[in-house]
Amino acid sequence: MPGQRVCHFLLPGDWHIPTGGYTYDRRLSLALREHGWTVLPEVLEGAWPWPDDSDLSAARARIAALPDGALVIADGLAFGALARVVRPHAQRLRWVAHVHHPLHLETGLSAADSAHLRTAEAQALQLVRQVVVPSRRTLDDVAALGVPPERIAVVEPGTDPSLPPPPNPRRDGPVQLLCVATLTPRKGHALLLKALASLTPLPWVLHLVGSAERDPGTAARLQALAAPLGERVVWHGELPGPALRAHYLAADVFVLPSLYEGYGMVIAEAIAHGLPVVTTDGGALAHTLPPGAGLQAPAGDGPALRAALERVLADAGLRERLGAGAREAAAALSTWPQQAARYAAVLEAMA
Repeated sequence: MPGQRVCHFLLPGDWHIPTGGYTYDRRLSLALREHGWTVLPEVLEGAWPWPDDSDLSAARARIAALPDGALVIADGLAFGALARVVRPHAQRLRWVAHVHHPLHLETGLSAADSAHLRTAEAQALQLVRQVVVPSRRTLDDVAALGVPPERIAVVEPGTDPSLPPPPNPRRDGPVQLLCVATLTPRKGHALLLKALASLTPLPWVLHLVGSAERDPGTAARLQALAAPLGERVVWHGELPGPALRAHYLAADVFVLPSLYEGYGMVIAEAIAHGLPVVTTDGGALAHTLPPGAGLQAPAGDGPALRAALERVLADAGLRERLGAGAREAAAALSTWPQQAARYAAVLEAMA
Protein backbone atom coordinates (compact mmCIF):
# COMPACT_ATOMS: atom_id res chain seq x y z
CA MET A 1 0.00 0.00 0.00
CA PRO A 2 1.16 3.59 -0.58
CA GLY A 3 3.12 5.00 2.34
CA GLN A 4 4.60 1.67 3.35
CA ARG A 5 8.30 0.96 2.90
CA VAL A 6 7.64 -2.02 0.66
CA CYS A 7 8.72 -2.53 -2.94
CA HIS A 8 8.49 -5.32 -5.48
CA PHE A 9 11.58 -5.82 -7.63
CA LEU A 10 11.09 -7.28 -11.12
CA LEU A 11 14.27 -9.13 -12.07
CA PRO A 12 15.16 -10.71 -15.43
CA GLY A 13 16.56 -13.90 -13.90
CA ASP A 14 18.78 -14.69 -10.92
CA TRP A 15 20.25 -11.56 -9.36
CA HIS A 16 23.13 -13.61 -7.95
CA ILE A 17 24.66 -13.76 -11.44
CA PRO A 18 27.92 -11.80 -11.00
CA THR A 19 27.45 -8.99 -13.52
CA GLY A 20 27.55 -5.29 -12.77
CA GLY A 21 23.82 -4.83 -13.37
CA TYR A 22 22.71 -7.70 -11.16
CA THR A 23 25.21 -6.73 -8.47
CA TYR A 24 23.84 -3.17 -8.50
CA ASP A 25 20.27 -4.44 -8.12
CA ARG A 26 21.15 -6.95 -5.40
CA ARG A 27 23.43 -4.80 -3.28
CA LEU A 28 21.12 -1.78 -3.28
CA SER A 29 18.19 -4.02 -2.38
CA LEU A 30 20.03 -5.71 0.47
CA ALA A 31 21.16 -2.36 1.79
CA LEU A 32 17.58 -1.04 1.49
CA ARG A 33 16.47 -3.83 3.81
CA GLU A 34 18.95 -2.53 6.37
CA HIS A 35 17.20 0.85 6.05
CA GLY A 36 13.92 -0.79 7.07
CA TRP A 37 12.49 -1.56 3.63
CA THR A 38 10.81 -4.80 2.65
CA VAL A 39 12.12 -5.75 -0.80
CA LEU A 40 10.21 -8.55 -2.56
CA PRO A 41 12.08 -10.02 -5.57
CA GLU A 42 9.83 -11.01 -8.48
CA VAL A 43 11.81 -13.11 -10.96
CA LEU A 44 10.85 -12.88 -14.64
CA GLU A 45 12.20 -15.89 -16.47
CA GLY A 46 12.95 -15.44 -20.14
CA ALA A 47 15.40 -14.36 -22.81
CA TRP A 48 15.39 -10.65 -21.97
CA PRO A 49 15.39 -8.24 -23.75
CA TRP A 50 14.17 -10.61 -26.47
CA PRO A 51 11.21 -12.37 -24.78
CA ASP A 52 8.98 -14.85 -26.54
CA ASP A 53 5.21 -15.06 -26.14
CA SER A 54 5.42 -17.36 -23.13
CA ASP A 55 7.88 -15.00 -21.39
CA LEU A 56 5.53 -12.07 -21.94
CA SER A 57 2.51 -14.09 -20.82
CA ALA A 58 4.24 -15.05 -17.56
CA ALA A 59 5.30 -11.44 -16.98
CA ARG A 60 1.72 -10.27 -17.65
CA ALA A 61 0.35 -12.65 -15.03
CA ARG A 62 2.96 -11.70 -12.43
CA ILE A 63 2.39 -7.96 -12.90
CA ALA A 64 -1.39 -8.35 -12.83
CA ALA A 65 -1.08 -10.11 -9.46
CA LEU A 66 0.72 -7.18 -7.82
CA PRO A 67 -1.47 -5.26 -5.32
CA ASP A 68 -2.94 -1.88 -6.25
CA GLY A 69 -0.64 1.02 -5.42
CA ALA A 70 2.44 -1.19 -5.09
CA LEU A 71 5.84 0.39 -5.61
CA VAL A 72 7.46 -1.65 -8.37
CA ILE A 73 11.13 -1.45 -9.35
CA ALA A 74 11.97 -3.05 -12.68
CA ASP A 75 15.41 -3.87 -14.04
CA GLY A 76 15.80 -2.23 -17.43
CA LEU A 77 17.00 -5.41 -19.15
CA ALA A 78 13.42 -6.70 -18.96
CA PHE A 79 11.49 -3.47 -18.58
CA GLY A 80 12.60 -2.15 -21.95
CA ALA A 81 10.62 -4.96 -23.61
CA LEU A 82 7.49 -4.66 -21.43
CA ALA A 83 5.69 -1.54 -22.64
CA ARG A 84 2.56 -3.37 -23.83
CA VAL A 85 2.46 -5.49 -20.68
CA VAL A 86 2.97 -2.56 -18.30
CA ARG A 87 0.68 -0.03 -19.99
CA PRO A 88 -2.59 -1.36 -18.47
CA HIS A 89 -0.93 -1.09 -15.02
CA ALA A 90 0.87 2.23 -15.51
CA GLN A 91 -1.51 4.14 -13.21
CA ARG A 92 -2.44 1.27 -10.89
CA LEU A 93 1.18 0.67 -9.83
CA ARG A 94 4.01 3.08 -9.03
CA TRP A 95 6.83 2.22 -11.42
CA VAL A 96 10.57 2.79 -11.07
CA ALA A 97 12.94 1.60 -13.80
CA HIS A 98 16.60 0.77 -13.26
CA VAL A 99 18.46 1.55 -16.50
CA HIS A 100 22.05 0.34 -16.32
CA HIS A 101 22.54 1.52 -19.89
CA PRO A 102 20.03 1.89 -22.75
CA LEU A 103 19.53 -1.45 -24.48
CA HIS A 104 20.14 -0.16 -27.99
CA LEU A 105 23.70 0.87 -27.07
CA GLU A 106 24.82 -2.75 -26.73
CA THR A 107 27.63 -3.46 -29.20
CA GLY A 108 27.10 -6.01 -31.96
CA LEU A 109 23.42 -5.32 -32.68
CA SER A 110 22.13 -5.03 -36.21
CA ALA A 111 20.73 -1.65 -37.21
CA ALA A 112 17.22 -3.12 -37.16
CA ASP A 113 17.62 -4.67 -33.71
CA SER A 114 19.12 -1.48 -32.32
CA ALA A 115 16.23 0.58 -33.68
CA HIS A 116 13.69 -1.88 -32.28
CA LEU A 117 15.22 -1.80 -28.81
CA ARG A 118 15.46 1.98 -28.82
CA THR A 119 11.78 2.38 -29.73
CA ALA A 120 10.62 -0.31 -27.30
CA GLU A 121 12.58 1.08 -24.35
CA ALA A 122 11.52 4.66 -25.07
CA GLN A 123 7.88 3.55 -25.02
CA ALA A 124 8.33 1.64 -21.76
CA LEU A 125 10.09 4.49 -20.00
CA GLN A 126 7.19 6.85 -20.71
CA LEU A 127 5.15 4.73 -18.28
CA VAL A 128 7.35 5.14 -15.18
CA ARG A 129 7.29 7.75 -12.46
CA GLN A 130 11.03 7.53 -11.85
CA VAL A 131 14.15 6.23 -13.60
CA VAL A 132 17.28 5.38 -11.63
CA VAL A 133 20.62 5.34 -13.46
CA PRO A 134 24.20 4.71 -12.28
CA SER A 135 25.90 7.76 -13.83
CA ARG A 136 25.45 11.22 -15.31
CA ARG A 137 26.35 9.80 -18.72
CA THR A 138 23.51 7.29 -18.50
CA LEU A 139 21.18 10.09 -17.42
CA ASP A 140 21.99 11.89 -20.67
CA ASP A 141 21.49 8.68 -22.69
CA VAL A 142 18.10 8.04 -21.05
CA ALA A 143 17.03 11.66 -21.53
CA ALA A 144 17.79 11.17 -25.23
CA LEU A 145 15.01 8.54 -25.23
CA GLY A 146 12.51 11.24 -24.31
CA VAL A 147 12.46 10.92 -20.52
CA PRO A 148 12.38 14.32 -18.78
CA PRO A 149 15.64 14.78 -16.82
CA GLU A 150 13.69 15.70 -13.67
CA ARG A 151 12.34 12.12 -13.62
CA ILE A 152 15.84 10.60 -13.70
CA ALA A 153 17.88 10.12 -10.52
CA VAL A 154 21.58 9.23 -10.47
CA VAL A 155 22.56 6.69 -7.81
CA GLU A 156 26.09 5.50 -8.43
CA PRO A 157 27.09 1.99 -7.34
CA GLY A 158 28.78 1.60 -4.00
CA THR A 159 31.88 -0.32 -3.04
CA ASP A 160 33.02 -2.43 -0.14
CA PRO A 161 35.84 -1.09 2.02
CA SER A 162 39.18 -1.73 0.32
CA LEU A 163 41.62 -4.22 1.72
CA PRO A 164 45.11 -3.07 2.69
CA PRO A 165 47.47 -3.46 -0.30
CA PRO A 166 50.63 -5.53 0.03
CA PRO A 167 53.36 -3.50 1.80
CA ASN A 168 55.84 -4.06 -1.05
CA PRO A 169 54.65 -4.20 -4.67
CA ARG A 170 55.83 -7.29 -6.54
CA ARG A 171 58.74 -6.54 -8.85
CA ASP A 172 59.75 -10.01 -10.03
CA GLY A 173 57.94 -12.21 -12.56
CA PRO A 174 55.47 -11.22 -15.26
CA VAL A 175 52.98 -8.42 -14.70
CA GLN A 176 49.63 -9.94 -13.72
CA LEU A 177 46.87 -8.28 -15.75
CA LEU A 178 43.25 -8.76 -14.68
CA CYS A 179 40.14 -8.15 -16.80
CA VAL A 180 36.69 -8.78 -15.30
CA ALA A 181 33.99 -8.67 -17.96
CA THR A 182 31.45 -10.96 -19.60
CA LEU A 183 32.69 -12.17 -22.99
CA THR A 184 30.53 -9.97 -25.23
CA PRO A 185 31.52 -7.61 -28.07
CA ARG A 186 30.87 -4.45 -26.02
CA LYS A 187 33.56 -5.35 -23.49
CA GLY A 188 36.34 -5.03 -26.10
CA HIS A 189 38.29 -8.23 -25.37
CA ALA A 190 39.31 -8.57 -29.01
CA LEU A 191 41.06 -5.19 -28.92
CA LEU A 192 42.84 -6.20 -25.73
CA LEU A 193 44.06 -9.52 -27.10
CA LYS A 194 45.27 -7.95 -30.34
CA ALA A 195 47.13 -5.24 -28.41
CA LEU A 196 48.83 -7.77 -26.13
CA ALA A 197 49.75 -10.01 -29.07
CA SER A 198 52.08 -7.24 -30.22
CA LEU A 199 53.60 -6.88 -26.74
CA THR A 200 54.90 -10.41 -26.27
CA PRO A 201 58.52 -9.28 -25.65
CA LEU A 202 57.28 -7.74 -22.40
CA PRO A 203 56.54 -9.99 -19.39
CA TRP A 204 52.80 -10.31 -18.74
CA VAL A 205 50.02 -12.80 -18.03
CA LEU A 206 46.38 -11.90 -18.68
CA HIS A 207 43.66 -13.30 -16.39
CA LEU A 208 40.16 -13.11 -17.89
CA VAL A 209 37.24 -13.43 -15.47
CA GLY A 210 33.77 -13.45 -16.99
CA SER A 211 31.05 -15.68 -18.36
CA ALA A 212 31.52 -17.36 -21.73
CA GLU A 213 27.93 -18.67 -21.67
CA ARG A 214 25.93 -15.54 -22.51
CA ASP A 215 27.47 -15.10 -25.97
CA PRO A 216 29.07 -18.43 -26.94
CA GLY A 217 29.91 -17.24 -30.45
CA THR A 218 31.92 -14.27 -29.20
CA ALA A 219 33.58 -16.45 -26.56
CA ALA A 220 34.68 -18.96 -29.19
CA ARG A 221 36.11 -16.23 -31.42
CA LEU A 222 38.02 -14.71 -28.53
CA GLN A 223 39.47 -18.07 -27.49
CA ALA A 224 40.63 -18.66 -31.06
CA LEU A 225 42.19 -15.20 -31.14
CA ALA A 226 44.04 -15.91 -27.90
CA ALA A 227 45.22 -19.39 -28.88
CA PRO A 228 48.62 -18.24 -30.27
CA LEU A 229 49.36 -16.60 -26.91
CA GLY A 230 49.16 -19.95 -25.16
CA GLU A 231 49.44 -19.96 -21.36
CA ARG A 232 49.88 -16.19 -21.23
CA VAL A 233 46.07 -15.90 -21.38
CA VAL A 234 44.19 -17.66 -18.57
CA TRP A 235 40.41 -18.11 -18.77
CA HIS A 236 38.72 -18.32 -15.38
CA GLY A 237 35.04 -18.09 -16.35
CA GLU A 238 32.46 -16.59 -14.03
CA LEU A 239 33.56 -16.50 -10.39
CA PRO A 240 31.75 -15.95 -7.06
CA GLY A 241 32.71 -13.07 -4.78
CA PRO A 242 35.49 -14.64 -2.67
CA ALA A 243 37.28 -16.12 -5.69
CA LEU A 244 36.97 -12.85 -7.60
CA ARG A 245 38.37 -10.90 -4.64
CA ALA A 246 41.38 -13.23 -4.63
CA HIS A 247 42.07 -12.26 -8.25
CA TYR A 248 41.92 -8.56 -7.43
CA LEU A 249 44.42 -9.12 -4.63
CA ALA A 250 46.77 -11.10 -6.89
CA ALA A 251 46.69 -8.63 -9.80
CA ASP A 252 49.23 -5.91 -10.63
CA VAL A 253 47.11 -3.99 -13.17
CA PHE A 254 43.40 -3.97 -13.94
CA VAL A 255 42.32 -3.69 -17.60
CA LEU A 256 38.86 -2.93 -19.02
CA PRO A 257 38.84 -2.23 -22.79
CA SER A 258 35.06 -1.66 -23.06
CA LEU A 259 33.54 0.21 -25.96
CA TYR A 260 30.75 1.54 -23.72
CA GLU A 261 29.78 1.36 -20.04
CA GLY A 262 26.84 2.83 -18.17
CA TYR A 263 29.17 3.12 -15.17
CA GLY A 264 31.86 0.43 -15.02
CA MET A 265 31.55 -1.03 -11.52
CA VAL A 266 34.66 -3.17 -11.91
CA ILE A 267 36.73 0.01 -12.25
CA ALA A 268 35.54 1.15 -8.83
CA GLU A 269 36.25 -2.33 -7.45
CA ALA A 270 39.77 -2.22 -8.87
CA ILE A 271 40.34 1.21 -7.34
CA ALA A 272 39.01 -0.08 -4.00
CA HIS A 273 41.73 -2.74 -4.16
CA GLY A 274 44.42 -0.16 -4.92
CA LEU A 275 45.06 -1.37 -8.48
CA PRO A 276 46.34 0.82 -11.32
CA VAL A 277 43.89 0.76 -14.23
CA VAL A 278 44.10 0.76 -18.00
CA THR A 279 40.72 1.41 -19.58
CA THR A 280 38.91 3.45 -22.25
CA ASP A 281 36.71 6.52 -22.25
CA GLY A 282 33.68 4.52 -23.46
CA GLY A 283 30.45 5.93 -22.06
CA ALA A 284 30.66 6.69 -18.35
CA LEU A 285 34.22 5.33 -18.11
CA ALA A 286 35.43 8.80 -19.04
CA HIS A 287 34.35 9.84 -15.52
CA THR A 288 34.46 6.59 -13.53
CA LEU A 289 38.26 6.39 -13.50
CA PRO A 290 39.68 8.92 -10.98
CA PRO A 291 42.53 11.15 -12.23
CA GLY A 292 45.93 9.76 -11.37
CA ALA A 293 44.70 6.18 -10.88
CA GLY A 294 45.19 4.88 -14.40
CA LEU A 295 45.52 5.43 -18.12
CA GLN A 296 42.70 5.82 -20.63
CA ALA A 297 42.54 5.25 -24.36
CA PRO A 298 39.76 6.35 -26.72
CA ALA A 299 37.13 3.61 -26.92
CA GLY A 300 37.77 1.30 -29.88
CA ASP A 301 41.26 2.70 -30.54
CA GLY A 302 43.50 -0.38 -30.66
CA PRO A 303 46.83 1.44 -31.13
CA ALA A 304 46.09 3.80 -28.23
CA LEU A 305 45.16 0.87 -25.99
CA ARG A 306 48.38 -0.88 -27.00
CA ALA A 307 50.41 2.22 -26.14
CA ALA A 308 48.82 2.51 -22.69
CA LEU A 309 49.45 -1.16 -21.98
CA GLU A 310 53.05 -0.88 -23.13
CA ARG A 311 53.63 2.02 -20.73
CA VAL A 312 52.36 0.19 -17.65
CA LEU A 313 54.02 -3.10 -18.58
CA ALA A 314 57.42 -1.53 -19.18
CA ASP A 315 57.50 0.90 -16.24
CA ALA A 316 57.27 -0.48 -12.69
CA GLY A 317 57.56 3.05 -11.33
CA LEU A 318 54.50 4.13 -13.30
CA ARG A 319 52.56 1.16 -11.94
CA GLU A 320 53.51 2.17 -8.41
CA ARG A 321 52.50 5.81 -8.96
CA LEU A 322 49.15 4.84 -10.47
CA GLY A 323 48.60 2.33 -7.67
CA ALA A 324 49.24 5.08 -5.13
CA GLY A 325 46.71 7.23 -6.99
CA ALA A 326 44.19 4.40 -6.83
CA ARG A 327 44.69 3.96 -3.09
CA GLU A 328 44.20 7.68 -2.55
CA ALA A 329 41.04 7.67 -4.69
CA ALA A 330 39.71 4.61 -2.85
CA ALA A 331 39.26 6.67 0.30
CA ALA A 332 36.69 8.83 -1.51
CA LEU A 333 34.58 5.97 -2.91
CA SER A 334 31.02 5.75 -1.64
CA THR A 335 29.97 2.58 0.17
CA TRP A 336 26.88 0.52 -0.58
CA PRO A 337 25.13 1.71 2.63
CA GLN A 338 25.77 5.34 1.63
CA GLN A 339 24.35 4.79 -1.85
CA ALA A 340 21.39 2.85 -0.46
CA ALA A 341 20.54 5.87 1.69
CA ARG A 342 20.47 8.01 -1.45
CA TYR A 343 18.38 5.39 -3.21
CA ALA A 344 15.96 5.15 -0.28
CA ALA A 345 15.46 8.93 -0.44
CA VAL A 346 14.41 8.61 -4.10
CA LEU A 347 11.89 5.88 -3.26
CA GLU A 348 10.58 7.67 -0.17
CA ALA A 349 9.86 10.74 -2.27
CA MET A 350 7.52 8.55 -4.32
CA ALA A 351 5.94 6.95 -1.25
